[in-house]
Amino acid sequence: MEFSIIFIIGLAICICYYVGESVKFIKLPSLIGHMLVGILFGASLLHLIDETQLEHLSFITEIALGFIALIIGLELDFKSLKQYGKSIILIILSESFLAFFVVAIAIYFLTSDLAMGLLFGAMAPASAPAGTVAVIREYKAKGSLTKALYAVVGFDDGLAIIIFAFASTFAYNILSKESSSSNISVLTTILLPLKEIGLSIVLGIISGFLMSFIIRKSKKINNLLIIIFGSILIITGISISLHISLILTNVIAGLVIANTRNESLIMNIKQQINPIIQIMLVLFFFLAGAHLDLAKLPQLGVIGLIYIISRSVGLMGGASLGAILGGAEEKIKKFLGMGILSQAGVAIGLALIVKQNISKIGTNHATEIAISVLTIITATSIIFEIIGPILTKFALIKSGEIDKE
Repeated sequence: MEFSIIFIIGLAICICYYVGESVKFIKLPSLIGHMLVGILFGASLLHLIDETQLEHLSFITEIALGFIALIIGLELDFKSLKQYGKSIILIILSESFLAFFVVAIAIYFLTSDLAMGLLFGAMAPASAPAGTVAVIREYKAKGSLTKALYAVVGFDDGLAIIIFAFASTFAYNILSKESSSSNISVLTTILLPLKEIGLSIVLGIISGFLMSFIIRKSKKINNLLIIIFGSILIITGISISLHISLILTNVIAGLVIANTRNESLIMNIKQQINPIIQIMLVLFFFLAGAHLDLAKLPQLGVIGLIYIISRSVGLMGGASLGAILGGAEEKIKKFLGMGILSQAGVAIGLALIVKQNISKIGTNHATEIAISVLTIITATSIIFEIIGPILTKFALIKSGEIDKE
């Protein structure tokens, strides 16, 4: 008998709950349990969900990311951010660029291949906000480090895309010299990501003001959930259709709402969204686990290990440097870098872009690099998706923003 995908998802949610509660006994965030259930159900073990079904369920991941991004935006009110706004900007710049340079240099020294170094460096700044947000919400973290984490994971992917655009362009130019058949446009490679970011910001601002206006006009406070849910679907759907960042768009929309409505109304919105977010996070990490193929782990090799180490050093060192230059609190200097290591969807998406574009060059060298980038980034994402939330929890405990268990 072939089980319905609805039955499998329902069974998975129930098992996720119990496994999520169980891993708490060994001091792990529940999302690790949810990912383990996904790995069990996915291609790595039981094969209850195949690649085709995962493709059909991708809309759940996209909706979940929309909710997560809006929640991040709702936390970014200018009043509370103003006291360390300068340090946040410096942290984002420093951690992104240092991660790029440390990884690029490390891979170059290992392989003596500048194009490969640039492409792996271009992957390094991209983060995955879902893990950080899930840990913050599960343990009800509050404080300056929590606020700083929301801001950094909300905006650093925008800079990551810009760094990727420039670094990958240089790499393409190097590889193109090996083939006269290459027709990759340098200008297009640079302008497309800039257009993506610009459109995301514009759509986010417009959507945020429209949502804020509708919320203000709403007569029944209980209707807020319906309005918010529908609006997130619309914003996320438009972002996907325009091929722009649904994360950045929803973050900006949430930021606009947070700074145009009073605090009590924002609290009411958060309370109404909370049950939906809990279900979305369970589904998100279950599907993330189902996507992970443990068979790829042996393909990590030396390059993969160097990438993991150098990216971690670059992000944590860069975050500390930015915090020092910006005069941030001591706990932000020490611990913020631990909360931004998660990496998944955005980086894998960028790796797919590399593979698609480099295939146009047509040389064996270019093809080998493309395959290496996609394979290794996919494999290292498994590691970062596991250690990222664990280190986020550790950082929040050490900073005193969640209770020790």
